[in-house]
Amino acid sequence: MRKVTIMLASILLGAVASKAQTVASFESLSLAHADTFYTNYTASGTDVGFDDGLVHFPCVYDTSWGGYWEQGFAYSNMTDSVTSGYTNDYSAKPATGYGGSEKYAVSYCYNPTTFENTTKVHLTGTAIGHPVKGFYVTNSTYAFNSMRDGDAFAKKFYSGDWFKLMVKGFYEGSLKSDSVQFYLANFLQPDSNDNYIVNTWEWVNLEPLGKVDSLVFSLSSSDTGSLGMNTPAYFCIDNFTTYESYDTTTPPTAVVSEKSDVIKCYPQPAQNLLYVDLPTNANAQFTIVDISGKVVAQQYTNTKHNSINTAGLTPGIYILQISSFGNKATIRFIKE
Repeated sequence: MRKVTIMLASILLGAVASKAQTVASFESLSLAHADTFYTNYTASGTDVGFDDGLVHFPCVYDTSWGGYWEQGFAYSNMTDSVTSGYTNDYSAKPATGYGGSEKYAVSYCYNPTTFENTTKVHLTGTAIGHPVKGFYVTNSTYAFNSMRDGDAFAKKFYSGDWFKLMVKGFYEGSLKSDSVQFYLANFLQPDSNDNYIVNTWEWVNLEPLGKVDSLVFSLSSSDTGSLGMNTPAYFCIDNFTTYESYDTTTPPTAVVSEKSDVIKCYPQPAQNLLYVDLPTNANAQFTIVDISGKVVAQQYTNTKHNSINTAGLTPGIYILQISSFGNKATIRFIKE
């Protein structure tokens, strides 16, 4: 039985948090003109990435074969949401940044040393050692059109296919076990009308990862072959938000147990029951929201060990919102 363990004690125990935050929106980074993107061939094969907010986004270019993007991130103001193929790999499918902003960042999620679909960002300054609030994500035009139509390398998506982003954190040199996962495409729904490929900016909450110094992004897909993933290994991000501080104090109404420091949500995927273990006996509200944002279930508790009846839910992805003392934690789960 797989459990999702979330280090969120300060939230569920009624903590009142002081959270100064910084947003990497990429708007202050310069580009020569409209419909262009960041390139830097001055140091072939080495990190020529960029900083924004309190994050370093690595980027590596190679001058071989006329020059190409080897791995990492590039910021862009490309607006081409139509052209298919690898020649349009710096464009976001929404054609703008989040909220209609001009710029955003694109990731080519590939490690040429390990041949894995991974890339990494490093926190800087006062963000180091604090949780990351999260970021907005969407598909690149290249990846979206490939999944929608198929191309010379990858197939068109049908029932049973999926494309997923996973984020894990490093803290003090160690990779943490918890992860946050987001489906950039999901054709696992019983009703084909519910299948989707993301083409809007969607929020990814990273607070469940707890304290981190850096983050590892990984892409995986149902479309793989002998050389690995066939789906284009790209995704786009915007408004990457870090915390400069994350100090908490506990109000006198909260009941705190020093040994209770995690929320556990299991099994994953759930069938008829979803179990939620809170850090302590505390008044809390559970709300289950489907992918469209509709509330599909709600219940209250004042106990540590809880079960939620999920038998009536349609199989798919849901968000469990846990509210206590005016604060919220969110956990994504799958109903099988």
